[in-house]
Amino acid sequence: MTVQFPDMRRDVIEALQALSDPEYQRRVWVEHAYPQPGFYDDLTHNVNVLYDDTSVAEDPRAQIGLTLENDAEAEPMERLAAVLDPLLDSLPTKLQDAQVISRPEWSAVVKAAQEAAEVIR
Repeated sequence: MTVQFPDMRRDVIEALQALSDPEYQRRVWVEHAYPQPGFYDDLTHNVNVLYDDTSVAEDPRAQIGLTLENDAEAEPMERLAAVLDPLLDSLPTKLQDAQVISRPEWSAVVKAAQEAAEVIR
């Protein structure tokens, strides 16, 4: 199936890849070792892609045909949101990315993002 917004889909895939890779998170989000000049990425950007820019984490099934192809892609996004939502809701404001990714709950986010990234390519 083709999606209506392939560029937004690409952004979702990139966000999932970032959320699924602890080494990338440490290197880019914490150490700010960017792969090229002018590049920037952090946790907030990826959360914004999934929630604000595409709404794929808020209502994955509503995104079928828009940024997701089918139920098989919506299901792992629902599982990711199920672990990411409570973590985000529990965080005090203005935490550094290093503080968020060091929380014990973060490993469940990474695992769910890995599973979603495997399905959504």
